[in-house]
Amino acid sequence: MMLLAAHLLALVVAVMLLLWMIVLHRRAQRAKQLAPRQTPALTFESAFASRPPLWMTVRATDPKPVQAALGLNQPTPCSWREGMTGERNFFIGPPVNGWIIVTGSGLPNPSCDVDECFRFLARISGQLGQVQLFHADRILHHHAWARAENGIVTRAYAWAGETIWNQGAKTPAEIELSMKCFGYGEDPNADSWAAVEWTAANVGKVPLLATRWSLDPARINERARNHADGIAGESSRVY
Repeated sequence: MMLLAAHLLALVVAVMLLLWMIVLHRRAQRAKQLAPRQTPALTFESAFASRPPLWMTVRATDPKPVQAALGLNQPTPCSWREGMTGERNFFIGPPVNGWIIVTGSGLPNPSCDVDECFRFLARISGQLGQVQLFHADRILHHHAWARAENGIVTRAYAWAGETIWNQGAKTPAEIELSMKCFGYGEDPNADSWAAVEWTAANVGKVPLLATRWSLDPARINERARNHADGIAGESSRVY
């Protein structure tokens, strides 16, 4: 009888443990179902997938004057996704909130030739009014931003291992974002690790500055990107 009672007690304990495990499992499932679902954040990689390292914004609602100013030959329709790769000579996006984004290998890179970039912005803004240029190289940490209006560059800063362009006074947006700008010949690289830190920070802030000045390509919502195709074409002009 004592042996039988011991077996019965063990069986009862086992059943109670099994029931308790079932209750805990159901509670966990219930909590999981009631927990609010979180929308995945836009990752660093996915953001830059729709943002080229170099782009220009034009204050305009009609892409035809932009096309004429750039001298595009045989323009063809081009999707936003393809245009944002930067592989076309010029890509002119559809108007978004009063601005038009231009990308492509035809845009002058200030890190390569800052004088060419200056002449380009002066000429284009002389024809189109207000234009802005943004450059953010995640690998080399080269970066630049510039704005011009009616043929005059009102503000520009470019870094390519040293300050190669610093024109005009810092704008309120640059001050708000604590963007670092150095004068010609000024050496901020006494500490190499500090230099890597601030140049990387500047690169990361270029899209934020673009948002305050005009447009960041990566922050244009999908509906606006898919609303209409842009225009792509070649230009034989030398600026």
